[in-house]
Amino acid sequence: MKVIVGAAIVRGGALLAQQRSYPAEVAGLWELPGGRVERGESEVDAVRRECLEELGVEVVVGQRVGEEVTLRTGMVLRVYAARLADPAADPKPLEHHALRWINAHSLGSVPWLPADLRLLPALRTLLTG
Repeated sequence: MKVIVGAAIVRGGALLAQQRSYPAEVAGLWELPGGRVERGESEVDAVRRECLEELGVEVVVGQRVGEEVTLRTGMVLRVYAARLADPAADPKPLEHHALRWINAHSLGSVPWLPADLRLLPALRTLLTG
């Protein structure tokens, strides 16, 4: 089974989301940072690598958040709580159109990818404790 990991990066009570710029069918939608787990790589290592590639920041990975979400045939999304290794670090949208910090009350204010949308209740709980 192929695993896609997502990073629920929290700072100051807000969650970091990124806006897709491609492919066309999902451009403009929002998602958590992340990507495919490579062969021989742990899920936690994949979260760290993806955050470095997509945001230019190092993260400290915590516990899983929410349930596993089935994506396409043979693929699942697993999201992990994370925090910036350097709290003063400034994530950059290296592979996406834009970034936004979103608080618990505003999670529904952006159009999420369907898989991430299913995790909003768990993400809201993560933000509110």
